[in-house]
Amino acid sequence: MKNNLLAAARPAGVAALTLSLALFSGCKDFLEVAPQGQLSEDAIRADPAAAQKLVDGVYNVLYLGGFGADVSGLQNVILTDIASDDADKGSTPTDYADAGQIDNFTVTAANSNINNVWNGHFQAIARANQALDKIPLSPADATTKNRQIGEVRFLRGYFYFNLVRYFGGVPLLNGVPAAADANNPALQTRASVADTYTFLINDLQFAVDNLPEKGATTLGRITKGAAQAMLAKVYLYQKNYQKAYDLSQAVITGGKYQLYGTYADIWRTVGNNNSESIFEVQTGVNAACNNSAINLYSVSQGPRQGGRGGWSDLGFGFNTPTTDLANAYEMGDVRRAGTIIFINNTAPAGQRSAGTVLWDGFRIPSKDSVENSRYSYKAYHSRTREPNCGNNDYLPKNIRVMRYAEVLLINAEAAFQLGNTSAATTALTAIRTRAGLGAVAPTLARIWQEHRVELAMEHDRFFDLVRQESVQPGRIVPIFAAQGKTFTKGKNEIFPIPQAQIDLSGGALSQNPGY
Repeated sequence: MKNNLLAAARPAGVAALTLSLALFSGCKDFLEVAPQGQLSEDAIRADPAAAQKLVDGVYNVLYLGGFGADVSGLQNVILTDIASDDADKGSTPTDYADAGQIDNFTVTAANSNINNVWNGHFQAIARANQALDKIPLSPADATTKNRQIGEVRFLRGYFYFNLVRYFGGVPLLNGVPAAADANNPALQTRASVADTYTFLINDLQFAVDNLPEKGATTLGRITKGAAQAMLAKVYLYQKNYQKAYDLSQAVITGGKYQLYGTYADIWRTVGNNNSESIFEVQTGVNAACNNSAINLYSVSQGPRQGGRGGWSDLGFGFNTPTTDLANAYEMGDVRRAGTIIFINNTAPAGQRSAGTVLWDGFRIPSKDSVENSRYSYKAYHSRTREPNCGNNDYLPKNIRVMRYAEVLLINAEAAFQLGNTSAATTALTAIRTRAGLGAVAPTLARIWQEHRVELAMEHDRFFDLVRQESVQPGRIVPIFAAQGKTFTKGKNEIFPIPQAQIDLSGGALSQNPGY
């Protein structure tokens, strides 16, 4: 699907809480937007379509990426994949020291990655609050307005779910402050982790109660199933296994989703909005060839030239899968080849020369001309077989945030914790069958292993390791020690509050322990 969602002016973080809405013209599907303009309250009251533009503006913050404010881009990848045992920083040893800090648990409050992620998410929340403030003014009917509010509250709940896992408790912003309050320290006081979860759960529950099912709304929009799935995941983090089971079971029995047949195709254009897509960041290319995409998402993770060179490489080489991840797959598991690009140093069977031929025919030379030995296949976007405008910084790669496979894994874990081994077996077997593997008896270790290899390089592994440590203390330190990295309990479960944000708050924001 090729969408146009709209963009708004971008504040510098929590300290800049007010913003004006600027519209831009891009891919057409969700709406038609004038090139530039302002949405006044009078315009919203007069035009039922105006409120929808505000909603679509919240979707558009999912594009934030590159080396600035970030929601779905490289900075998010660094704090989730590279921070975990699934991936290393990659590129050259001296390239991008801030990402190296994250990789090696030497991060400080001055790190640019954490500040960019903080900025991106609070910009997103500010955009959501602006929409929530104005939607009630719309002349649209109550069902339409509740659907619009539900989409925005889902997204705000998702943004806060990310923030609480990144940083712990954060400021809870539930409205658009007056201009005079933009730097009010009271708005920058951190809530507790428990209160942050309560806030985001309320947002997601409203979405569950007010959004239509898949098929009853425009393709690519948030649905009831997406809200149920995300709330099930939140409850899994809360160890509320009954609610995690009930919500995931509702998605399963609802019959709107099923596992996609070919695992490797899920992350290709042919797999956009496929049968197991539940929440997917939409991208596209319009007739004028203006990309709507996450800045640097694909190219930052693409194979990088090194050594002898001699070829036109595909990117910066960040986020390289670890040897440990490569060895985590069972023999015959199709997910391994669908997840990792392996650089071959000898000619594979049927191939004339050493190197790796990708699914679209592009050939990467052998290791003497490539910087790293492995790359993420899930981040790869073909320059020849998939849409693009010739601008590799904005390759239109849809990001699969929530898939039906993850719902099955949530269901399996919650069922197992509740003693329902039959349901856990059913869900686990479905996952393994698609991977080309046989059934196994469910155990917590087995379910967590399936979670890892099924969702590898999908930007959730670090969060999941921290969650698992809270369930089974003593698990996380040896995992990182095996890779020569020291994970300090009581500190490294979350990242430091950016010093730039503490300074902007006048010291109202408190720092996390150990930093």
